[in-house]
Amino acid sequence: MKKFYAAFILVIVGALSPVFFQSASALTASPAKLEIAGDPGTTLTGTIELYNEKLRNQTVYTSFENFESNDDTGTPRFVGADDGLATWMNAPASISLSAQERTEVTYTISIPASAEPGGYFAALFFGNQPPQPNGSVITLGGRLGVLVLLRVNGDVPESGGILDFASSDQKKFYINPPIEFTYRFSNTGGDRVVPKGAIELRNTFGFVRDSLDANPKDGSVLPNTARKFTNMWEQRGETPQGFFATARSQWHQFHFGWYTAHLRLYWGQSGQESVADYSFFIFPWQILLLSLIVLLLVWMILKFAGRAYKRSIIREIEKQQETQKKQPIKKPAQKKKIKTDSDRKK
Repeated sequence: MKKFYAAFILVIVGALSPVFFQSASALTASPAKLEIAGDPGTTLTGTIELYNEKLRNQTVYTSFENFESNDDTGTPRFVGADDGLATWMNAPASISLSAQERTEVTYTISIPASAEPGGYFAALFFGNQPPQPNGSVITLGGRLGVLVLLRVNGDVPESGGILDFASSDQKKFYINPPIEFTYRFSNTGGDRVVPKGAIELRNTFGFVRDSLDANPKDGSVLPNTARKFTNMWEQRGETPQGFFATARSQWHQFHFGWYTAHLRLYWGQSGQESVADYSFFIFPWQILLLSLIVLLLVWMILKFAGRAYKRSIIREIEKQQETQKKQPIKKPAQKKKIKTDSDRKK
């Protein structure tokens, strides 16, 4: 369970990721996000813990607003409280907190019997100013918000998939990581989905060299919207600076040739699947250039060493030949003829 510490005004919503808060005068709310489900015609009840970090008393006021996706980054856009989930929610209009007091605030959600199955999204705000008399929510002052992600049970359609997948700069040639990948996921179903899966980096031979979590922050995609996700294929260790540092890094983390980034996502309660691929070429020219230079030096050394060895052999042969020429040629000794008895008679 996460707690978020507030200091002043501002809404920063990480696109329905686990991080959502709007600051409100040193106030903490826990949990920061409610993911709940219920049947049409039922009432849901729960509690939220508030903590007053101030050393003095303060009073906070509750309000509700629906929200929808503002763009493909997942940033929410608040659209008022005229209908939908914001009108189904209820909580004490004001809460008084003593200095550094913790208290639990009870909320209820009354789901109409006529509610269509699917996802409904709103925020429960705790602010330091009361709502306007006409019922509209405050726009100035500090507010601390808690996301409410409600699923009305029933036959909820699920459809969607990957729209596109590529490197963020859409290049086809790199010298080495880091490389950032981007994909967009479209949700055309009736409730939010949280895509799960991985991006596998495969080399020319099909071996997996690395794997990335496709949605490490558990970002949600609202119905009838598309959201962009980014993933960085990092280089282990510090980013090298300079030619030799880059070459050294390429030596320890060698990547060369055609690579394929294979994205596989699973989503929805029925476990649907969507895949996409992106190919690119890695050419680590620094380490390849140094390797070529080393090979040339080795070849030259071996070549000169071979020539020197041949010359030494030739000189040795010539020396032996000169020595043989200077030595006198010895005539072979004549064999004495042994006289036989027949020779003596003659």
